[in-house]
Amino acid sequence: MVKKEPTSVFGRRLRAARLHADIPQDRLGVKIGLDEATASVRMSRYETGVHEPPFLIVAKLAQVLRVPTAYFYCDDDDLADVVLAWGRLPKSERKRVKPLVMTQLAAKDAGER
Repeated sequence: MVKKEPTSVFGRRLRAARLHADIPQDRLGVKIGLDEATASVRMSRYETGVHEPPFLIVAKLAQVLRVPTAYFYCDDDDLADVVLAWGRLPKSERKRVKPLVMTQLAAKDAGER
């Protein structure tokens, strides 16, 4: 059987995260609370873009796949990489990194004036 390629940003991100976590569609669906009989089909529909799940389901997917929820909605691949990296940082490191990013942004904004 040929797997249909994702047609949505959400579907691409979901498939990438699931494959990285090495979790089959059916098992992922069951882990987020879907019925075992329909889990694989629903996950396939989410990945291919036939359906997009409600935010509560997306939050459960993010938790199981250990990625930030925002990752699923990044339409820019570089931003998606940054979101994944940010999600792996401990909170103490985030507090240290955020001011650096904000300083860079302020300097860029000041240079554009």
